[in-house]
Amino acid sequence: MEKMLSVVIPSYNEEAMIEKTASVIHTLLAEADIPHELIFVDDGSKDATWQKIEEAATAVSTVRGVHFSRNFGKEAAIVAGLEAAEGACAVVIDCDLQHPPEKMLEMYALWEQGYEVVEAVKTDRGKESLLHKAFANTFYGIISAATKINMRDASDFKLLDRKAIDALLTIKEKNSFFRALSSWIGFKVVQITFEVQERTAGESKWSFRSLVKYAVTNITSFSDFPMKIITALGLLSFVVSVVMGAIALIGKFSGRALEGFTTVIILQILFSSIIMISVGIVGYYLSKIYDEIKGRPKYIVSETCGKDEE
Repeated sequence: MEKMLSVVIPSYNEEAMIEKTASVIHTLLAEADIPHELIFVDDGSKDATWQKIEEAATAVSTVRGVHFSRNFGKEAAIVAGLEAAEGACAVVIDCDLQHPPEKMLEMYALWEQGYEVVEAVKTDRGKESLLHKAFANTFYGIISAATKINMRDASDFKLLDRKAIDALLTIKEKNSFFRALSSWIGFKVVQITFEVQERTAGESKWSFRSLVKYAVTNITSFSDFPMKIITALGLLSFVVSVVMGAIALIGKFSGRALEGFTTVIILQILFSSIIMISVGIVGYYLSKIYDEIKGRPKYIVSETCGKDEE
C-alpha cells in the first residue's frame, strides 16, 4: 500500500506487554487514519510471548507475527521485521513502550514531507544504574569515534522509507548493527527528540553481561578500533623499551649498574600481558570473519501468524 506504515516490534520474553502494545499502537494509528501493519518478531522467547502474539493477531487484523526457532538477538529480529514489512515506510520500536508511540505520528508526518530516515534521539536515558550509564557512555563514545557518527543519544527508534529499507537489506553482514548502519546508509535524514518512558510491565532483558556482549559484538562488527589499540600498545611498549634500555646503558657505562630484577619482572609481565591481549583481539576478529564466511542465516523462522496465514 502506497501510504502504509509497517511497525516492527522486536519482542523477547514480553508476554506481559504484547496485548497492551498492540492495542496502544493500533488505536493510535487508526485514530490518526494511518494505514498500518504491526509486525511482532518473537526472538525465541522462553515465556508465552508467541502465544500472546497469536492472540493479538486473531483479535487485531493489522497484527502479524514472526516466530524464531531460537534466540538470535535483537539485531536479527529487526532485520526479520524489515524483511517482512510491506509498507512504504517502517518504524522500529521497542515492545516495552519505552519508546513513546505517539512520536510515530510526528515521524510519519516528516516522512510525508519527504524525509527518508527519521531518527529519534534521546534527551535522557531514563532510570539507569550508575554502572549502566558509565558503561553506555563508554560504549557510545568508542562507537562514535570509530564510525564518525554521533551515537551517544541514538536509539533503534527510527522510521525508514522503503528506499532506505531496501538499501539496508542489501547489507549481508551477519553481525550487523542497525543503530549505526541506518545512519551509515545516508538518505535525507531528520532528527526528533524523545524522553525514555518507564516500563509499565515486565522487566528489562538487558543484564550487564548481555550489554557487554552487545557492545563487543557491535564495536568489532562496525569498527577496527580494537585493532588500532593493539598498534597503540605496541608503540607504547617500544617507547618503554627504549627508555628502560637507555637507563640500563647509562647505568652500565657510568659504573652504576642497576640490580634491576624487579624491573625485569615488571617489564616481562607488562609485555606478556600486551602480547596476550593483542593475540586475543586478533583472534576475536578472526572468529568474526570465520562466522561471516560460513554463510549461516541471520535467523530461522519456525512459524508465522496473522495476514500471511489467512
